[in-house]
Amino acid sequence: MLRSLGAVRPLSEVDQGEALDLCALDPPASVFVAARIVEGTAMRYPGALLGYRPNGRLEALCWAAANIVPVAVGAEAAEAFVPRLRRLRRQTASVFGPSDQVELLWSGLMTGWSPARTIRARQPLMATTTRPSALGIDADLRVRVARPDEVSIVLPAAAAMFTAEIGYPPYRGSDVGYRRILRELLDRGHTFVWEERGEILFKADVGSCALGEAQLQGVWLTPRLRGRGLGVPLVASVTEQVLDTMATSVSLYVNEYNLAARAVYRRVGFATVGEFTTVLM
Repeated sequence: MLRSLGAVRPLSEVDQGEALDLCALDPPASVFVAARIVEGTAMRYPGALLGYRPNGRLEALCWAAANIVPVAVGAEAAEAFVPRLRRLRRQTASVFGPSDQVELLWSGLMTGWSPARTIRARQPLMATTTRPSALGIDADLRVRVARPDEVSIVLPAAAAMFTAEIGYPPYRGSDVGYRRILRELLDRGHTFVWEERGEILFKADVGSCALGEAQLQGVWLTPRLRGRGLGVPLVASVTEQVLDTMATSVSLYVNEYNLAARAVYRRVGFATVGEFTTVLM
């Protein structure tokens, strides 16, 4: 056990290539961590990226910040990571990633932590490398990349989506911090919208992009337009544009109970390639 604990240490810039190689073994499952490395976030927050080297070779990773996200974590790596992760109980908003890995970490973390607010145990991880147009699906041409100066009109839609998905609003009082997060997505060209007369009717974000993989998040359609068959052409448009400009594969994970969304994604060409679990604190 002591040897195992000593095998965990924060990774530095010299470890990045090896860490990305580990992420590349399963890009849809590991793109969140890979993107933090590629974008430089891991280096801006020393200690946020932990590596497990039991015999000198990097065998597992764990992103350890507001979100705890494992990569290639088995039983021995989980046992080694947990003592360090326990220190983060006051700042952790979620633990998410491949179900088997999250279950290993959470079984060690749940003792001594506050009870989870919600555990979404089964979230299909879906991916596609096929353009919807190749499947004969017409994309909605009204969907475009949002501009950086549109943060004010994107904010209400993003906040509505966050509140519906997570169960509480993304900010209370000042919206400065949340605007900063949205602006980063817009600056990268990672937010896609359907906008009319200054109102966002549909939005979707590329939350992480690395290793030829782009992962969608925050997919939202204004409630008054739901049930009209718009989901397929809207998601098809985002998927087509992402495959054209950003990545060779597009992935996402979705709550198992959201049957309507899962049907839309299957129709657009997404297939299940794994399973995620999210523990919300």
